[in-house]
Amino acid sequence: DLGTNSCRMLVAQPKGSQFHVVDSFSKSVQLGAGLEASGRLSRASMARTVQALKICKSKFQKHRVKRMKLVATEACRRARNARDFIRFVRRETGLRLDIIEPEEEARLAVVSCAPLVSVRTEQLLVVDIGGGSTELVWIDLSRVPASERPRAIMRLHKGFDHSEDLFPRARVVDWISVPLGVATLKDQFADVEDDAGRFALMSWYFEEQLCEFSPYAHEQAREGFQIIGTSGTVTTVAASHLGLRRYDRTKVDGLRMSSDQIDAVIRGYLELGEAGRRADPRIGKDRQSLIMSGSAILQALMRVWPTDRLSVADRGLREGLLYAQMSSDGMLEDGPF
Repeated sequence: DLGTNSCRMLVAQPKGSQFHVVDSFSKSVQLGAGLEASGRLSRASMARTVQALKICKSKFQKHRVKRMKLVATEACRRARNARDFIRFVRRETGLRLDIIEPEEEARLAVVSCAPLVSVRTEQLLVVDIGGGSTELVWIDLSRVPASERPRAIMRLHKGFDHSEDLFPRARVVDWISVPLGVATLKDQFADVEDDAGRFALMSWYFEEQLCEFSPYAHEQAREGFQIIGTSGTVTTVAASHLGLRRYDRTKVDGLRMSSDQIDAVIRGYLELGEAGRRADPRIGKDRQSLIMSGSAILQALMRVWPTDRLSVADRGLREGLLYAQMSSDGMLEDGPF
């Protein structure tokens, strides 16, 4: 998964209705650095990315990977020289990257979150906050029997409009890809010096981009409503809420937070200031420059759809790619999750 900010990889084997992770890799490559201003991927960012992809290639060879799916997202969708970059990657590493459309990116994020869907959920919002874009998908599960709801989400890997008479169907009410993520939103307001003022502007600006999303106009009852958030922003906020000194995926993935708890963490970030956030081990030096733009997006979502059930997902495009490949090959058992 080559995004605007990070290069992430998972190698896994099917295991029942899940999969077993064999190896993983994650590196901040900042592929989209300077893209907002120039419209092009820079030589330095392309070189950093190729070095990371060479490490991925060595891991594929080590584990004798039989089937792979390698995708690039918003930075490559937007860059004028993206095709040149894809050819450069192929020449230097032998890897073939596919630039996927926003709908496929949104669909894979949704599929990755299937195991976290509550059987009590009737209306589901899945949010994937990336480096260059943010995908939102609203799904109506009210006509799906409670025990079938996680499985109904998994079946969306075949497409948002896919229908099978054999199974109860999860209905995608609407989805949107907002061309603003943690990196691009930060870059747009980099000239605002006041920390709190910049945060407020970013949050309101992001909310303005939601007006085309049909559920935006409707107030949502908290009962039976669930938001699942997948991104480094959401997992960092969760780690801060738990007071973790060292990140622990087992404590973060699947954690549920209320709007009030999220607001408390974000207020704490603002009180820390830039120097304090940089020194905070739960945020880290790499993420501190992006955590406030991500928090601005998260706060906008909580302002529009307050909830006591935001589920934190330490999973995303990579897991969605694996589930989709294994499901289409008939390698996964059909639940339970």
